[in-house]
Amino acid sequence: MGKVYFHCSNARGLLIDGCGTSVSDLIEACEKATSKVRSLITAANLEDWRDWALHVSDEAGDEIFVLPFAFVLGKPH
Repeated sequence: MGKVYFHCSNARGLLIDGCGTSVSDLIEACEKATSKVRSLITAANLEDWRDWALHVSDEAGDEIFVLPFAFVLGKPH
């Protein structure tokens, strides 16, 4: 598949992935996206990640899919 980029955004901010990650197929891209979201939400910080989304794009800048952080976080109790 090639290199993909994991950009994160919400209404107030944007985190740009300037390096990208090489993946072999869409399944690996989905797995890496989920892992990226999990690493951000478990990091020691005060950010409320529920309204963030991870945008996965190819080398041409075309968006492949979007993973809302809420899908990984689950429902609040």
